[in-house]
Amino acid sequence: MKQHLKHPIFRHLSDLAAQLDAEVYVIGGYVRDIFLNRNSKDVDILVIGQGIEFAEAAGKVLKTKVSVFKNFGTAMLRYKDLEVEFVGARKESYRSDSRKPIVENGTLADDQLRRDFTINALAISLNKNTYGELLDPFNGLDDLKQSLIRTPQNPAETFSDDPLRMMRAIRFATQLNFQIDQTATDAIKSQKERIKIVSQERITDELNKIIGSPKPSIGFKYLFDTGLLELIFPQMAKLHGVDTINGKSHKDNFYHTLEVLDNLSAATDDLWLRWSAILHDIAKPATKRFEPSHGWTFHGHEDKGARMVPKIFAQLRLPQNDKMKMVQKLVQLHLRPIVLAQDHVTDSALRRLLFDAGDDIDHLMMLCHADVTTKNEYKIKKYRHNFELVKQKLKDVEERDRIRNWQPPISGLDIMEIFGLKEGREVGILKNQIREAILEGDIKNTRPEALEFMIERGKEMGLKVIKP
Repeated sequence: MKQHLKHPIFRHLSDLAAQLDAEVYVIGGYVRDIFLNRNSKDVDILVIGQGIEFAEAAGKVLKTKVSVFKNFGTAMLRYKDLEVEFVGARKESYRSDSRKPIVENGTLADDQLRRDFTINALAISLNKNTYGELLDPFNGLDDLKQSLIRTPQNPAETFSDDPLRMMRAIRFATQLNFQIDQTATDAIKSQKERIKIVSQERITDELNKIIGSPKPSIGFKYLFDTGLLELIFPQMAKLHGVDTINGKSHKDNFYHTLEVLDNLSAATDDLWLRWSAILHDIAKPATKRFEPSHGWTFHGHEDKGARMVPKIFAQLRLPQNDKMKMVQKLVQLHLRPIVLAQDHVTDSALRRLLFDAGDDIDHLMMLCHADVTTKNEYKIKKYRHNFELVKQKLKDVEERDRIRNWQPPISGLDIMEIFGLKEGREVGILKNQIREAILEGDIKNTRPEALEFMIERGKEMGLKVIKP
């Protein structure tokens, strides 16, 4: 293992441990990532005894600032490209109403036993006589080789003590493309109600890490199958299921959503674009109807879905800002390019889509491309071909008419000055008529044509030009 401790900090810490007669180990994610061939810049150093005192001594040796977090019993420093956290070895016990442990000083064995998963309990000695030796009491290395998530202790106890570990198990399985041990999966099912003692912020943080993984559907399937999804995000769980009437069935909108999410995730790392995939059909359960002549319909699910977005963001403690508004807009508009790809496309329809989507038009087209989940090869080729035509036409119309993020060439203030009006109904009517005329292509998107059009319409409304 010595060959894996190439960074100079490890020798410095080993020398310091010898000087202070301390017992020190590298533990956790950094060790795990060595075996996964993943680059890690975060190092956890376990000190048998006082972790903070050792960190302060290390700061002096390394000539770098040490930040101390006494409430957590930890200290942190930065050295070259690494962020290093120090903690004293401890053992933990829990009360049933809190995931905050009662902490006591402990041994290396105690500390490894309290770790969430066997793959995170791996430790490497920095002590002179055993430098580079791997300490793996729970066969975490075997679990890494078998791509398995297991807990050092009884998983039911582990998850009951700290229920956030259920989310972390699913997050690691998703990020690493591992399986969760069946005993641990069963324990999540039995302990799922315990998630209610965890703050929404911590749950959402883990959820976002699942969504940010290479293939997020892995995590959502675990969340659904264990019953956690129903508790933390019930609107998404309601997408699951298929109804059949008179031999007519609709698709399972939960698994369709996961396909769209994976499709989009293959094209972008943008967390909020991925949220738009999760929420694009979120209102289908609320708008589902069976019509004998048409079968299953979901009329208006895009409008209702867009109205649901702010409430869901608030519920999950997601930001109520421009990111939420982008997701809301994409949910609102996600059917429009698909309809355009199926029908004869008019310039007017393209101008309206550009106007409504603004700077998010490219994001919208990515979402709609991902939304094609049919298994029919002919339909896939047809949709994708038509999408390319729509994208090219959007580009042509944008270059010609400059509609994206368009500001009308005549403002409300212009209208009030020209006709001597105060703010009111007539101003709104004229602004709307100018916008519609440009979007329909009746006039060009220029001030002279818009001005001439406005004066004509104003006269028809009985208004007089006060300031030409």
